[in-house]
Amino acid sequence: MKNYKPLLSYFKFSNQQRKGIVGLFAIIIVLEILYFSLDFNLAEKSFPEKEAWISFQSEVDSLKLIQNKRKPMQYAFNPNFISDYKGYKLGMSVQEIDRLLAFRKENKYVNSAEEFQAVTKISDSLLKVISPLFKFPDWSRNKTNFKTEKREYTQKADFKNDFKKEKIVVLDINQATQEDLIKIYGIGEGLSLRILKQKEILGGFVSMEQMNDIWGLSPEVIIELNSHFKAVIPKDLKKIAINDASLKELSQFPYFKYALAKQIITYRSMSGNFENIEDLAKIKGFPVEKAKIISLYLEF
Repeated sequence: MKNYKPLLSYFKFSNQQRKGIVGLFAIIIVLEILYFSLDFNLAEKSFPEKEAWISFQSEVDSLKLIQNKRKPMQYAFNPNFISDYKGYKLGMSVQEIDRLLAFRKENKYVNSAEEFQAVTKISDSLLKVISPLFKFPDWSRNKTNFKTEKREYTQKADFKNDFKKEKIVVLDINQATQEDLIKIYGIGEGLSLRILKQKEILGGFVSMEQMNDIWGLSPEVIIELNSHFKAVIPKDLKKIAINDASLKELSQFPYFKYALAKQIITYRSMSGNFENIEDLAKIKGFPVEKAKIISLYLEF
């Protein structure tokens, strides 16, 4: 018994300690009763907004599922410009794609589904699937009309050359109105406005070569323009003082980009003033092929 006396001393409690233990057990029992008797779902029932949100989220998830099951939308395209990847996605073989690319390298175009099949040798079944997506230019849909227009254009040119009933009066392109420009075969309202806009940006044309810089003008139309117009440098043409112009002024000049304008300023500050266009052409990135035209807009 002597051996157990040290252990028994741990189980001896004072009256106050016994009351504390009894109180602790009472609290535990009360908590157990509350846990099994109370419905903790009541807190969720007090938030109807949450149920509405869960319902809405379920609807969104179902819509997403439907969207993911949809087939990707197919867009119409010009079959002349099918890439390797596009052809592969359409179901074409490597050989069929190569035939089309070889045909296009000769600067030739297919103008119908039948011609596309004749060039690529694709099967009738594949053609039937992909041909509804083909979109050809308007002029290729009706070759007869295109040939008629081309013949009319040729006849019009022959009429001018053979009969010369009316002598061509060459006008100054800088004085031309929209009506004057529209008289040129191949120029409509859009192209005429584009020419006038470019003239406004430049302050005037200094050479008919600048017609090559206007997007949309075909070589044939440019030839017609050159036969009806010439570029007379305007007396009031505002020139850029290349040795005094600010970065902003230089970057706004259509033939200079911001990076080139910045290099011009840097070169000028380090090497001194530019004496002529040859000095300016030494700068990396300068459009040397347009140096002659650019020089007419500059003041050294």
